Amino acid sequence: MVSEGRQRIDKWLFFARVVKSRSLAAKLAQSGRVRVNRDKTDQASHPVKPGDVLTITLDRQVLVYRIVECGTRRGPAEEARTLYEDISPKPAPRAKGLPEQMAPLRDAGSGRPTKKERRATDKLHDED
Repeated sequence: MVSEGRQRIDKWLFFARVVKSRSLAAKLAQSGRVRVNRDKTDQASHPVKPGDVLTITLDRQVLVYRIVECGTRRGPAEEARTLYEDISPKPAPRAKGLPEQMAPLRDAGSGRPTKKERRATDKLHDED
């Protein structure tokens, strides 16, 4: 059995509201996308305790949480936030010139032909 002060990683992820369901938490842990103190885990039953640091790789972000306490239920978000301390790195600021670096606008008449130009071309080909 699990010793006192420890909890399965899938239950803790579910109680801390990192994922929506416990089965998703188990899949996340089994896929190797959760690290406990820098060590990859591939078991949903891996025990965690207060003081452990979890690195969780989600679709578009990486979360780094320090476990403060083990959960007893999946409660409201305010209660879930008391289970961990967020030590994730701040996201890099976006470049201010990003919209200017988008694809430039084309001059009229360049690029693909308009519908009117295509009809004129088809008309020339049909006359031959």
